[in-house]
Amino acid sequence: ASASRVPLVHSQPLISRNYKGDVAMSEIEHFMPLLMQREEEGALAPLLSHGRVHFLWIKHSNLYLVATTLKNANASLVYSFLYKTVEVFCEYFKELEEESIRDNFVIVYELLDELMDFGFPQTTDSKILQEYITQQGNKLETGKSRVPPTVTNAVSWRSEGIKYKKNEVFIDVIESVNLLVNANGSVLLSEIVGSIKLKVFLSGMPELRLGLNDRVLFELTGRSKNKSVELEDVKFHQCVRLSRFDNDRTISFIPPDGDFELMSYRLSTQVKPLIWIESVIEKFSHSRVEIMVKAKGQFKKQSVANGVEISVPVPSDADSPRFKTSVGSAKYVPEKNVVIWSIKSFPGGKEYLMRAHFGLPSVEKEEVEGRPPIGVRFEIPYFTVSGIQVRYMKIIEKSGYQALPWVRYITQSGDYQLRTS
Repeated sequence: ASASRVPLVHSQPLISRNYKGDVAMSEIEHFMPLLMQREEEGALAPLLSHGRVHFLWIKHSNLYLVATTLKNANASLVYSFLYKTVEVFCEYFKELEEESIRDNFVIVYELLDELMDFGFPQTTDSKILQEYITQQGNKLETGKSRVPPTVTNAVSWRSEGIKYKKNEVFIDVIESVNLLVNANGSVLLSEIVGSIKLKVFLSGMPELRLGLNDRVLFELTGRSKNKSVELEDVKFHQCVRLSRFDNDRTISFIPPDGDFELMSYRLSTQVKPLIWIESVIEKFSHSRVEIMVKAKGQFKKQSVANGVEISVPVPSDADSPRFKTSVGSAKYVPEKNVVIWSIKSFPGGKEYLMRAHFGLPSVEKEEVEGRPPIGVRFEIPYFTVSGIQVRYMKIIEKSGYQALPWVRYITQSGDYQLRTS
Protein backbone atom coordinates (compact mmCIF):
# COMPACT_ATOMS: atom_id res chain seq x y z
CA ALA A 1 0.00 0.00 0.00
CA SER A 2 2.84 2.34 0.84
CA ALA A 3 4.34 1.93 -2.64
CA SER A 4 1.17 3.35 -4.21
CA ARG A 5 1.12 6.52 -2.09
CA VAL A 6 1.20 9.79 -4.00
CA PRO A 7 2.27 13.19 -2.65
CA LEU A 8 -0.55 15.08 -0.96
CA VAL A 9 0.21 18.44 -2.57
CA HIS A 10 2.80 19.45 -5.08
CA SER A 11 3.72 22.89 -3.85
CA GLN A 12 3.82 24.55 -0.48
CA PRO A 13 0.99 26.94 0.53
CA LEU A 14 2.12 30.59 0.34
CA ILE A 15 5.59 29.70 -0.99
CA SER A 16 6.28 27.80 -4.18
CA ARG A 17 9.01 25.18 -3.92
CA ASN A 18 10.79 24.12 -7.13
CA TYR A 19 10.75 20.41 -6.43
CA LYS A 20 10.80 18.10 -9.40
CA GLY A 21 7.23 17.60 -10.54
CA ASP A 22 5.89 20.71 -8.79
CA VAL A 23 3.16 22.79 -10.31
CA ALA A 24 4.81 25.54 -12.38
CA MET A 25 4.70 29.13 -11.08
CA SER A 26 2.85 30.15 -14.26
CA GLU A 27 0.00 27.84 -13.20
CA ILE A 28 -0.03 29.15 -9.59
CA GLU A 29 -0.38 32.72 -10.87
CA HIS A 30 -3.80 31.80 -12.28
CA PHE A 31 -5.27 31.29 -8.80
CA MET A 32 -6.20 34.88 -7.82
CA PRO A 33 -7.74 35.88 -11.22
CA LEU A 34 -9.67 32.58 -11.19
CA LEU A 35 -10.90 33.17 -7.64
CA MET A 36 -12.03 36.73 -8.42
CA GLN A 37 -13.78 35.59 -11.60
CA ARG A 38 -15.68 32.83 -9.74
CA GLU A 39 -16.59 35.29 -6.96
CA GLU A 40 -18.09 37.70 -9.52
CA GLU A 41 -20.05 34.83 -11.11
CA GLY A 42 -21.33 33.72 -7.68
CA ALA A 43 -19.79 30.29 -8.27
CA LEU A 44 -17.01 30.40 -5.66
CA ALA A 45 -16.05 26.98 -4.29
CA PRO A 46 -13.36 25.74 -1.87
CA LEU A 47 -11.75 23.85 -4.76
CA LEU A 48 -10.94 25.60 -8.04
CA SER A 49 -9.49 23.98 -11.15
CA HIS A 50 -7.48 25.46 -14.01
CA GLY A 51 -6.55 22.98 -16.71
CA ARG A 52 -5.11 19.94 -14.95
CA VAL A 53 -4.21 21.90 -11.78
CA HIS A 54 -6.50 21.89 -8.73
CA PHE A 55 -6.33 24.70 -6.15
CA LEU A 56 -7.54 23.86 -2.62
CA TRP A 57 -7.71 27.05 -0.56
CA ILE A 58 -8.78 28.62 2.72
CA LYS A 59 -8.92 32.28 3.78
CA HIS A 60 -7.61 33.55 7.11
CA SER A 61 -7.86 37.29 7.87
CA ASN A 62 -6.56 38.91 4.68
CA LEU A 63 -4.50 35.89 3.55
CA TYR A 64 -5.23 33.00 1.19
CA LEU A 65 -3.47 29.72 1.94
CA VAL A 66 -3.46 27.61 -1.20
CA ALA A 67 -2.42 24.02 -1.83
CA THR A 68 -2.07 22.82 -5.42
CA THR A 69 -2.26 19.30 -6.78
CA LEU A 70 -2.12 17.59 -10.16
CA LYS A 71 -3.70 14.38 -8.86
CA ASN A 72 -6.85 13.24 -7.10
CA ALA A 73 -5.51 14.01 -3.62
CA ASN A 74 -7.35 13.42 -0.34
CA ALA A 75 -9.16 16.79 -0.04
CA SER A 76 -10.05 16.46 3.66
CA LEU A 77 -6.38 15.78 4.47
CA VAL A 78 -5.30 18.83 2.43
CA TYR A 79 -7.74 21.11 4.29
CA SER A 80 -6.72 19.65 7.66
CA PHE A 81 -3.13 20.46 6.76
CA LEU A 82 -3.98 24.04 5.73
CA TYR A 83 -5.87 24.70 8.97
CA LYS A 84 -3.03 23.11 10.95
CA THR A 85 -0.59 25.45 9.17
CA VAL A 86 -2.68 28.44 10.28
CA GLU A 87 -2.66 27.08 13.85
CA VAL A 88 1.16 26.72 13.83
CA PHE A 89 1.69 30.22 12.39
CA CYS A 90 -0.67 31.69 15.03
CA GLU A 91 1.35 29.94 17.76
CA TYR A 92 4.50 31.62 16.45
CA PHE A 93 3.24 35.08 15.44
CA LYS A 94 0.11 35.46 17.66
CA GLU A 95 -1.69 37.21 14.77
CA LEU A 96 -1.52 35.77 11.26
CA GLU A 97 -1.87 38.46 8.61
CA GLU A 98 0.06 39.84 5.65
CA GLU A 99 2.37 41.92 7.85
CA SER A 100 3.38 38.98 10.06
CA ILE A 101 4.27 36.96 6.94
CA ARG A 102 6.39 39.81 5.52
CA ASP A 103 8.13 40.44 8.87
CA ASN A 104 8.87 36.76 9.48
CA PHE A 105 9.53 35.49 5.97
CA VAL A 106 12.62 33.46 6.94
CA ILE A 107 10.86 31.66 9.78
CA VAL A 108 7.78 31.05 7.58
CA TYR A 109 10.05 29.41 5.01
CA GLU A 110 11.71 27.26 7.72
CA LEU A 111 8.34 26.22 9.14
CA LEU A 112 6.96 25.24 5.74
CA ASP A 113 10.11 23.21 5.17
CA GLU A 114 9.36 21.19 8.34
CA LEU A 115 5.56 21.09 7.99
CA MET A 116 5.72 19.49 4.56
CA ASP A 117 8.31 17.73 2.44
CA PHE A 118 7.82 16.73 -1.21
CA GLY A 119 4.06 17.08 -0.80
CA PHE A 120 3.84 14.95 2.35
CA PRO A 121 2.82 16.47 5.74
CA GLN A 122 5.60 16.04 8.29
CA THR A 123 5.92 17.59 11.78
CA THR A 124 2.82 19.71 12.48
CA ASP A 125 2.98 19.92 16.30
CA SER A 126 3.88 23.52 17.20
CA LYS A 127 5.33 22.51 20.60
CA ILE A 128 7.82 20.18 18.92
CA LEU A 129 8.62 22.68 16.15
CA GLN A 130 9.38 25.33 18.78
CA GLU A 131 12.15 23.11 20.15
CA TYR A 132 14.31 23.65 17.09
CA ILE A 133 12.75 26.53 15.14
CA THR A 134 12.91 29.41 17.60
CA GLN A 135 12.69 33.15 17.17
CA GLN A 136 13.76 36.40 18.77
CA GLY A 137 11.73 39.26 17.38
CA ASN A 138 11.74 38.74 13.64
CA LYS A 139 15.07 36.88 13.53
CA LEU A 140 15.59 33.17 13.30
CA GLU A 141 17.80 31.52 15.93
CA THR A 142 20.08 28.84 14.57
CA GLY A 143 21.60 27.76 17.90
CA LYS A 144 19.87 24.38 17.85
CA SER A 145 20.98 22.77 14.64
CA ARG A 146 20.31 19.24 15.88
CA VAL A 147 16.78 18.00 15.32
CA PRO A 148 15.29 16.92 18.68
CA PRO A 149 14.69 13.18 19.10
CA THR A 150 10.92 13.79 19.42
CA VAL A 151 10.71 14.30 15.64
CA THR A 152 11.91 10.74 14.99
CA ASN A 153 10.40 9.15 18.12
CA ALA A 154 7.30 6.98 18.08
CA VAL A 155 5.97 9.55 20.59
CA SER A 156 6.60 12.65 18.48
CA TRP A 157 4.18 14.84 20.47
CA ARG A 158 6.11 14.67 23.77
CA SER A 159 9.73 15.50 24.61
CA GLU A 160 11.83 13.41 26.97
CA GLY A 161 13.28 14.76 30.19
CA ILE A 162 10.29 16.88 31.27
CA LYS A 163 10.35 17.58 35.05
CA TYR A 164 7.85 19.16 37.43
CA LYS A 165 8.07 19.64 41.20
CA LYS A 166 4.33 18.96 41.51
CA ASN A 167 2.77 16.40 39.17
CA GLU A 168 -0.83 17.21 38.29
CA VAL A 169 -3.43 16.66 35.55
CA PHE A 170 -6.44 18.96 35.10
CA ILE A 171 -9.39 17.49 33.19
CA ASP A 172 -12.16 19.69 31.76
CA VAL A 173 -15.31 18.00 30.48
CA ILE A 174 -17.10 20.67 28.41
CA GLU A 175 -20.50 20.13 26.76
CA SER A 176 -22.22 22.56 24.39
CA VAL A 177 -25.98 22.28 23.88
CA ASN A 178 -27.31 22.99 20.37
CA LEU A 179 -31.06 23.54 20.44
CA LEU A 180 -33.76 24.85 18.12
CA VAL A 181 -37.33 25.21 19.40
CA ASN A 182 -40.21 26.29 17.15
CA ALA A 183 -42.91 28.83 18.03
CA ASN A 184 -45.24 26.05 19.29
CA GLY A 185 -42.65 24.92 21.84
CA SER A 186 -41.64 21.74 19.97
CA VAL A 187 -37.95 20.86 19.89
CA LEU A 188 -36.82 20.70 16.23
CA LEU A 189 -33.10 20.14 16.80
CA SER A 190 -31.33 18.91 19.89
CA GLU A 191 -27.75 17.69 20.27
CA ILE A 192 -24.85 17.74 22.70
CA VAL A 193 -21.32 18.39 21.43
CA GLY A 194 -18.70 17.52 24.04
CA SER A 195 -14.96 17.65 24.45
CA ILE A 196 -12.51 16.47 27.10
CA LYS A 197 -9.55 18.83 27.46
CA LEU A 198 -6.45 18.16 29.52
CA LYS A 199 -3.80 20.38 31.06
CA VAL A 200 -0.86 18.09 31.85
CA PHE A 201 1.99 18.89 34.25
CA LEU A 202 3.68 15.49 34.56
CA SER A 203 7.36 14.53 34.70
CA GLY A 204 8.96 11.89 32.49
CA MET A 205 7.04 9.80 29.97
CA PRO A 206 3.87 8.79 31.83
CA GLU A 207 1.10 6.56 30.53
CA LEU A 208 -2.43 7.67 31.38
CA ARG A 209 -5.63 5.63 31.39
CA LEU A 210 -8.96 7.42 31.44
CA GLY A 211 -12.18 5.67 32.42
CA LEU A 212 -15.62 7.02 31.47
CA ASN A 213 -19.15 5.75 32.09
CA ASP A 214 -19.21 4.55 28.48
CA ARG A 215 -22.27 2.37 27.68
CA VAL A 216 -20.36 0.05 25.30
CA LEU A 217 -17.72 -0.56 28.01
CA PHE A 218 -20.44 -1.30 30.59
CA GLU A 219 -22.02 -3.82 28.18
CA LEU A 220 -18.65 -5.49 27.51
CA THR A 221 -17.95 -5.89 31.24
CA GLY A 222 -21.51 -6.94 32.14
CA ARG A 223 -22.25 -3.91 34.30
CA SER A 224 -25.62 -2.22 34.63
CA LYS A 225 -26.26 0.30 31.83
CA ASN A 226 -27.83 2.72 34.30
CA LYS A 227 -25.97 6.04 34.49
CA SER A 228 -23.95 5.16 31.37
CA VAL A 229 -23.66 7.29 28.23
CA GLU A 230 -23.64 6.21 24.58
CA LEU A 231 -21.04 8.34 22.79
CA GLU A 232 -21.24 9.03 19.03
CA ASP A 233 -18.75 10.50 16.53
CA VAL A 234 -15.85 10.07 18.95
CA LYS A 235 -12.61 11.70 17.75
CA PHE A 236 -9.30 11.29 19.59
CA HIS A 237 -6.00 13.14 19.75
CA GLN A 238 -3.23 11.27 17.94
CA CYS A 239 -1.70 10.20 21.29
CA VAL A 240 -4.58 7.77 22.05
CA ARG A 241 -3.95 4.09 21.26
CA LEU A 242 -6.88 3.43 18.94
CA SER A 243 -6.33 -0.35 18.73
CA ARG A 244 -6.62 -0.59 22.53
CA PHE A 245 -9.83 1.49 22.48
CA ASP A 246 -11.31 -0.70 19.71
CA ASN A 247 -10.51 -3.88 21.68
CA ASP A 248 -11.67 -3.02 25.21
CA ARG A 249 -12.75 0.69 25.13
CA THR A 250 -9.75 1.70 27.28
CA ILE A 251 -8.56 5.25 26.60
CA SER A 252 -4.81 4.78 27.01
CA PHE A 253 -2.22 7.40 25.99
CA ILE A 254 1.08 9.15 26.59
CA PRO A 255 -0.02 12.81 26.75
CA PRO A 256 1.59 15.88 25.21
CA ASP A 257 2.91 18.41 27.74
CA GLY A 258 0.55 21.28 28.60
CA ASP A 259 -2.89 21.93 27.07
CA PHE A 260 -4.55 19.73 24.46
CA GLU A 261 -7.94 18.27 23.50
CA LEU A 262 -7.93 14.55 24.26
CA MET A 263 -11.24 13.73 22.59
CA SER A 264 -14.51 15.10 21.27
CA TYR A 265 -17.90 13.43 20.95
CA ARG A 266 -21.52 14.07 20.02
CA LEU A 267 -24.86 12.85 21.32
CA SER A 268 -28.05 13.17 19.27
CA THR A 269 -30.48 13.04 22.12
CA GLN A 270 -33.67 14.82 23.11
CA VAL A 271 -32.46 17.50 25.51
CA LYS A 272 -34.93 19.30 27.72
CA PRO A 273 -34.27 23.04 27.18
CA LEU A 274 -32.12 24.11 30.15
CA ILE A 275 -33.37 27.68 29.98
CA TRP A 276 -36.92 27.95 28.68
CA ILE A 277 -38.11 31.21 27.16
CA GLU A 278 -41.68 32.40 26.67
CA SER A 279 -42.33 35.71 24.93
CA VAL A 280 -45.34 37.86 24.16
CA ILE A 281 -44.91 40.67 21.63
CA GLU A 282 -47.73 43.19 21.20
CA LYS A 283 -47.46 45.68 18.36
CA PHE A 284 -49.73 48.74 18.46
CA SER A 285 -49.93 50.17 14.94
CA HIS A 286 -48.08 53.47 14.37
CA SER A 287 -47.33 53.97 18.07
CA ARG A 288 -45.44 51.36 20.13
CA VAL A 289 -44.40 47.75 20.67
CA GLU A 290 -44.43 45.99 24.05
CA ILE A 291 -42.40 42.84 24.75
CA MET A 292 -42.73 40.51 27.73
CA VAL A 293 -40.14 37.75 28.15
CA LYS A 294 -40.25 35.04 30.83
CA ALA A 295 -37.16 32.90 31.44
CA LYS A 296 -37.22 29.69 33.49
CA GLY A 297 -34.27 27.56 34.62
CA GLN A 298 -35.18 23.92 33.87
CA PHE A 299 -32.09 22.33 35.40
CA LYS A 300 -31.27 21.05 38.91
CA LYS A 301 -31.98 23.49 41.75
CA GLN A 302 -28.49 23.03 43.19
CA SER A 303 -26.92 24.21 39.88
CA VAL A 304 -26.50 27.84 38.80
CA ALA A 305 -26.16 29.21 35.26
CA ASN A 306 -23.61 32.01 35.02
CA GLY A 307 -23.32 34.87 32.52
CA VAL A 308 -26.78 34.34 31.04
CA GLU A 309 -27.55 36.57 28.02
CA ILE A 310 -30.96 36.47 26.33
CA SER A 311 -31.09 38.25 22.95
CA VAL A 312 -34.63 39.33 22.03
CA PRO A 313 -35.18 40.68 18.47
CA VAL A 314 -37.05 43.99 18.08
CA PRO A 315 -38.32 45.85 14.97
CA SER A 316 -35.56 47.70 13.09
CA ASP A 317 -37.47 51.01 13.27
CA ALA A 318 -38.09 50.87 17.06
CA ASP A 319 -36.85 53.71 19.28
CA SER A 320 -37.17 55.22 22.80
CA PRO A 321 -36.54 51.95 24.73
CA ARG A 322 -37.73 51.46 28.32
CA PHE A 323 -37.07 48.30 30.37
CA LYS A 324 -38.19 46.65 33.58
CA THR A 325 -36.52 43.44 34.82
CA SER A 326 -37.13 41.28 37.90
CA VAL A 327 -33.41 40.46 37.90
CA GLY A 328 -30.32 41.55 35.95
CA SER A 329 -30.25 44.37 33.41
CA ALA A 330 -31.43 44.97 29.84
CA LYS A 331 -29.89 47.10 27.11
CA TYR A 332 -30.88 47.94 23.55
CA VAL A 333 -28.32 47.19 20.82
CA PRO A 334 -29.68 49.12 17.78
CA GLU A 335 -27.01 47.92 15.33
CA LYS A 336 -28.20 44.32 15.86
CA ASN A 337 -31.91 45.17 16.43
CA VAL A 338 -31.95 43.23 19.70
CA VAL A 339 -32.47 43.72 23.42
CA ILE A 340 -29.89 41.86 25.48
CA TRP A 341 -31.11 40.80 28.91
CA SER A 342 -28.10 39.93 31.10
CA ILE A 343 -28.43 37.82 34.26
CA LYS A 344 -25.21 37.25 36.18
CA SER A 345 -26.46 34.29 38.20
CA PHE A 346 -29.52 32.16 37.33
CA PRO A 347 -30.32 29.30 39.80
CA GLY A 348 -32.16 26.19 38.58
CA GLY A 349 -35.95 26.20 39.03
CA LYS A 350 -36.19 30.02 39.14
CA GLU A 351 -38.36 32.20 36.89
CA TYR A 352 -37.59 35.79 35.91
CA LEU A 353 -39.41 38.45 33.88
CA MET A 354 -38.32 41.24 31.56
CA ARG A 355 -40.62 43.88 30.04
CA ALA A 356 -39.58 46.21 27.22
CA HIS A 357 -41.42 49.17 25.69
CA PHE A 358 -40.42 50.75 22.36
CA GLY A 359 -41.83 53.61 20.35
CA LEU A 360 -42.60 53.08 16.64
CA PRO A 361 -42.58 55.73 13.89
CA SER A 362 -45.91 56.93 12.48
CA VAL A 363 -44.95 55.49 9.05
CA GLU A 364 -44.13 51.84 9.58
CA LYS A 365 -41.73 49.71 7.56
CA GLU A 366 -43.25 46.70 5.88
CA GLU A 367 -42.19 43.44 7.51
CA VAL A 368 -40.66 41.48 4.66
CA GLU A 369 -39.16 38.63 6.67
CA GLY A 370 -40.29 36.69 9.72
CA ARG A 371 -39.10 37.54 13.20
CA PRO A 372 -35.61 36.21 14.11
CA PRO A 373 -35.39 33.67 16.96
CA ILE A 374 -34.49 34.49 20.56
CA GLY A 375 -30.91 33.46 21.32
CA VAL A 376 -29.63 32.35 24.74
CA ARG A 377 -26.07 32.15 26.07
CA PHE A 378 -25.10 30.58 29.41
CA GLU A 379 -22.59 28.45 31.29
CA ILE A 380 -23.41 25.96 34.05
CA PRO A 381 -20.40 24.71 36.05
CA TYR A 382 -20.23 21.32 37.84
CA PHE A 383 -22.89 19.90 35.53
CA THR A 384 -23.15 17.85 32.30
CA VAL A 385 -26.37 17.39 30.35
CA SER A 386 -25.41 13.93 29.05
CA GLY A 387 -24.42 12.63 32.49
CA ILE A 388 -20.90 11.71 31.32
CA GLN A 389 -18.51 11.08 34.21
CA VAL A 390 -14.78 10.56 34.59
CA ARG A 391 -14.72 7.34 36.65
CA TYR A 392 -10.95 7.22 37.07
CA MET A 393 -7.63 8.55 35.77
CA LYS A 394 -4.66 6.23 36.30
CA ILE A 395 -1.17 7.71 35.92
CA ILE A 396 1.68 5.21 35.47
CA GLU A 397 5.31 6.35 35.27
CA LYS A 398 8.46 4.24 35.78
CA SER A 399 9.78 6.46 38.62
CA GLY A 400 6.55 5.70 40.53
CA TYR A 401 5.65 9.27 41.57
CA GLN A 402 2.18 10.14 42.87
CA ALA A 403 0.15 12.55 40.74
CA LEU A 404 -3.13 14.34 41.37
CA PRO A 405 -5.90 14.37 38.73
CA TRP A 406 -8.49 17.20 39.00
CA VAL A 407 -11.83 17.10 37.15
CA ARG A 408 -14.16 19.98 36.23
CA TYR A 409 -17.52 19.74 34.43
CA ILE A 410 -19.04 22.60 32.40
CA THR A 411 -22.22 22.82 30.30
CA GLN A 412 -22.58 25.81 28.00
CA SER A 413 -24.87 27.03 25.24
CA GLY A 414 -23.92 26.26 21.66
CA ASP A 415 -26.33 27.31 18.92
CA TYR A 416 -29.31 27.77 21.28
CA GLN A 417 -32.37 29.39 19.65
CA LEU A 418 -36.09 29.63 20.36
CA ARG A 419 -38.40 30.84 17.62
CA THR A 420 -41.21 33.28 18.39
CA SER A 421 -44.64 33.50 16.79
